[in-house]
Amino acid sequence: MAKENKISILGCGWLGLPVAEHLLASGYEVHGSTTTPAKLDYLREKKIKAYLIDLAYNPPSENLPAFLETDILIISFPPGLRAGNGVKYLEQIVILNQHLRTAAVQKILFISSTSVYPDLKRVVTETEDLRPYLPDNILLQAENLLTSSENKKVSILRMGGLVGGTRQAGRFLAGKQNIPNPEAPVNLIHQEDCVGIISAIIEKNKWGEIFNGCADEHPSRMSFYTAAAQKLNLPAPHFAPASPADGFKIISNEKVKNLLSYVFKHPDPMLFL
Repeated sequence: MAKENKISILGCGWLGLPVAEHLLASGYEVHGSTTTPAKLDYLREKKIKAYLIDLAYNPPSENLPAFLETDILIISFPPGLRAGNGVKYLEQIVILNQHLRTAAVQKILFISSTSVYPDLKRVVTETEDLRPYLPDNILLQAENLLTSSENKKVSILRMGGLVGGTRQAGRFLAGKQNIPNPEAPVNLIHQEDCVGIISAIIEKNKWGEIFNGCADEHPSRMSFYTAAAQKLNLPAPHFAPASPADGFKIISNEKVKNLLSYVFKHPDPMLFL
């Protein structure tokens, strides 16, 4: 059993649930939250101490203070930016941050996204100065709120595009037409590596850090998503011609490999398929 043996996971969905299962198998006591009442028994069956917590409401739950009485908190619920829910997400982070001020938990891992980086047309690392982009980036604002918490040790894990499990990449663009930016390199990470990196941060006690989570290889959008659709026997996506105005970025994962000694289980997205 680890010395710090209680971990609370805020959001037991596509990522949070397999993280919970992995940590349970590693000997941790795991508390997990869901916004869905029907999911509580499912979590309990997996030996997760289940909480019904919805930060869309204020107060979100009378159970939240107990949930935050933990050694480590993992914040792992989706921001819903593509669905236009960014403002609501930030409001939820504000509510959470207010409760964290008086909570016992000291170590926090926030699951963010590599979408915080603009298309700089080069390799980007965790040392980028992103302050100029802060006013227009909800996730950056959320990161800043959490890392400004007094007396808390907060690490940020910026994940690339999430693939694996129920997230089948071949369905993302199948059959779509005139898709821009065909030659842009993809920045993806497999679910198993998401779980592995989170576990490595905890086991190696790396707090107050920013990490990028992304596979080693970066095939083009066109080559990857065409192959992914074909693998599922779905209609191929059709891409617009490349343009000099097309932006891109290549997410560096050197820090997780160097500081965490992490070895990727799925380094090449073309082999995710």
